[in-house]
Amino acid sequence: MALTQDILATYRGPGRVVAQFLSQGRNEVRALLFVLIAGILMFIASTPFQAREAQLDPDIPLEARLYWSALFYILMLPILIYVFALIITGLARIARRQISGYEIRFTLIWALLASTPVMLLVGLVAGFIGTGIQLQLVGLLWFAVFGWFWIAGLMRADGAS
Repeated sequence: MALTQDILATYRGPGRVVAQFLSQGRNEVRALLFVLIAGILMFIASTPFQAREAQLDPDIPLEARLYWSALFYILMLPILIYVFALIITGLARIARRQISGYEIRFTLIWALLASTPVMLLVGLVAGFIGTGIQLQLVGLLWFAVFGWFWIAGLMRADGAS
């Protein structure tokens, strides 16, 4: 199935899609590729806001803003995701859950990637409307979707182990 079809299927049943991926076995290359794709899409989502801010405050040029955005989303975000997954894995060990570090890592990465369509909407709202209640509501929507995907994936992975 194409990646876009998997993302759409996640909105209908996030646990099923995660179970399908996890049934194919451990694949660290896929997980790393997915987190890089998510980072690139989140960078793209941030560009309208960066362009807006560069227009409103020309002291920092758009190129510098995009450079630091790209550095964060494409380089630092994957590292932070892996560190966060390591912390959650430690907590799962303390709670005596039978879920592997790879399953925790993959469900987190997949939730991030599958929620990027909503993140693109967040970027558009930030770019066209700016900061305000609209951006907060759409950001809350993204967080809810991300949380739903991650929790559903964790529950399915924990039940499958």
